[in-house]
Amino acid sequence: MQAIWYVLIGLAAGWMAGQLVRGGGFGIVGDVLVGVCGAVLGGVLFDVLGLSSGGGRLGSLIVATVGAVVFLLLLRLIRKA
Repeated sequence: MQAIWYVLIGLAAGWMAGQLVRGGGFGIVGDVLVGVCGAVLGGVLFDVLGLSSGGGRLGSLIVATVGAVVFLLLLRLIRKA
């Protein structure tokens, strides 16, 4: 059941990151991958910076979205190069 929540949060985070960062998304599968990778990246960033997500699913969604935005920006920088 936890894996399903992880994918749902990843999907939501990927979609929100696509809305926050200008340009088109990567489709449903791409958005899930961006969201899941962003969740991992966001978790690492928040730990390194000593920030707390506040816990719960909303906190996880915020961390995943921040990570997905950073990940999406990195992907677009790489894509331009």
